[in-house]
Amino acid sequence: MNDSRKESLWAHQVQDRLPTDASPARTGVLGMILKGYPRISESFISTEILLLESLGIPIQIFSLRRPRESFTHQSVQKIQAPVTYTPEYVLPHFRTLMASNLRLWRRLGGRYARCLARAASRALERKKTATLRHFLQAGHLAHLRLMDGRVTHLHAHFCHTPTSVALFASELTGLPFSFTGHAKDIYTSEPDQLRRKIHRARFVVTCTRYNAQYLQRIAGRPVPIHTIYHGIDLDFFAFGANPPPAPPYRLLSVGRMVPKKGYDDLLTALKILDQEGLDFTLDHIGSGEEKDRIRTLCRRLGLERRVRFRGTLPHEEVIDYYRRSHAFVLACKVAENGDRDGIPNVLVEAMAVGLPVISTRVSAIPELVEDGVTGTLVEPAQPGPLAQAIRKVLTSGPALEAQLRAARRKVEADFDNRRCVQRLYELFRKSLGQP
Repeated sequence: MNDSRKESLWAHQVQDRLPTDASPARTGVLGMILKGYPRISESFISTEILLLESLGIPIQIFSLRRPRESFTHQSVQKIQAPVTYTPEYVLPHFRTLMASNLRLWRRLGGRYARCLARAASRALERKKTATLRHFLQAGHLAHLRLMDGRVTHLHAHFCHTPTSVALFASELTGLPFSFTGHAKDIYTSEPDQLRRKIHRARFVVTCTRYNAQYLQRIAGRPVPIHTIYHGIDLDFFAFGANPPPAPPYRLLSVGRMVPKKGYDDLLTALKILDQEGLDFTLDHIGSGEEKDRIRTLCRRLGLERRVRFRGTLPHEEVIDYYRRSHAFVLACKVAENGDRDGIPNVLVEAMAVGLPVISTRVSAIPELVEDGVTGTLVEPAQPGPLAQAIRKVLTSGPALEAQLRAARRKVEADFDNRRCVQRLYELFRKSLGQP
């Protein structure tokens, strides 16, 4: 395909799902900047958008990447927000990015030149070309969607790339911005860069108290940081009876195959149980960068008859695995690069349906799981104690009934997504100037 054909195709793609009514909005619109949309592993974001729309927040979605899966959760189909996909990289779309930024430069004059100079200075200082890519993406987005007055506040999910684009877009247009920090994006970000974003944002949201304390330390001074749990749909993840606790026991784990999920530790623990003669199987749902390594380890440990890799599945299929399993296990740990989980939503989902959970004392997981009260916790990267905990839970039978009900109460109290999103709604309502 020649360059002009590519440019024409891209120009057409960025127009998809745009509103046909070009008249000014009665109230401000929230511009949501996402790294990718929709993503099967980020259902908490699409659920948040859907709930905010139901409360009357008008939203436009700006995605820096097209979806990588060929399917998504059914709830995504209910979202009304128009989506604009911006170029993910510079070289394949150099002409498009240059054209939109030059037009914006002509419109903004010295303001654009000053912003570009600051971005170039930061790129040289950090020795990272990604800084300029983020600036060009912000300029492209500003030219396409942010100069007509409809969008009056920007919000980015994840404090790395999306928030960098939001910050540059804010500098170019004068629009205020905020962001939500989650897990990896917080702990693998350069502290100086993260501090600058926190200080420039109107407010910051994060999904655990553990994260909020870390961000407050990074900020170095009082800043508006709000802890708002993601929450889940309690009607969808209804509490229900699981199969009788008898062998062969069925274990379940849902998560991406990345270092912080500890699947190497889990497989080692399962090998211990296998050698001890426990009759069990494990269903794993998810994919990830370590998929080949984990599957190779499974074969090397001789666990092929015990472990079944199901791949990535939508919620409508995952719920059936929750219902048919005897226990849920997630062996989280801190990766070598500092990456770690916050509160994995899958633990919340398992507790909601009445499935016993076994996990580790990492990051904010103890904010959800209280050992011996709402679940079982062991130290991370300890396969031996993890194996003992799995055996104890699987063989406890009716003795766990009180724990399962306490777990459901905990989820109902703190992780009902309708209550959680109400706090986020209030922040956005004020930022958009809604009455």
